[in-house]
Amino acid sequence: MLAGYSAAALFGSRWIDATAPAELIRRGSRRGTDGVVVHAETILDDEVCTLADMRVTSSARTAFDLGRRLVLDTAVEQLDALCRATRLDPAHVAELADRHSGARGVRRLRQALPLVDPGAESLPETRVRLLLVRGGLPRPSTQVPVAGVDGRVLGWADLGWKQWRTLVEYDGIHHWTDERQRTKDIERYEAFAALGWSVVRVNSEQLRLRPASVVERVRMRLRAAGAPVRPPSAHNSR
Repeated sequence: MLAGYSAAALFGSRWIDATAPAELIRRGSRRGTDGVVVHAETILDDEVCTLADMRVTSSARTAFDLGRRLVLDTAVEQLDALCRATRLDPAHVAELADRHSGARGVRRLRQALPLVDPGAESLPETRVRLLLVRGGLPRPSTQVPVAGVDGRVLGWADLGWKQWRTLVEYDGIHHWTDERQRTKDIERYEAFAALGWSVVRVNSEQLRLRPASVVERVRMRLRAAGAPVRPPSAHNSR
């Protein structure tokens, strides 16, 4: 049956390397071939489903396998994407961790699950969220709605804290290369500011090369808004 990244791709999960080898679970021999990785695993009947006439690990089992095989941050990124694509509740993955408590990598999976948020729409959004949480800031909500005085939603922000009217937006390349998108951003952020929201914008260079600065910028906005955040000396921002 298809498993791992192959199953995740079939479920519609994004951010999967198309050049990665196919993954299968097969009882008995683990011998694979070029471009195919075979896992020999204990798998129960309710952990298998059929998609496109193919046997596939269920969404929960797929998340269980990815979460225990990948390094922590990559596991969170992939589980964010899979849970978003399938509307999978991470609690169902935790149930499998209890069922297969002796399986290899379960401890790593248990570390990843509390960090998962299906609201993330991209890998950078997940990375920004992890950075802020590890920097000691309150965990932000994802896809935060900003409503006007009439209650109509004017837009959605990547991350934020509604109680402190503070938002964090990741600006991908299209925010800079698409003139229409830039115009939309300018107007949207002006509307947010008029309603009392503060917006911290983050790009790829800042996330990659100056992560501590990103955390501190957000920390300052939260403190100005009255959030009970601790000083940066108490944390090690990566």
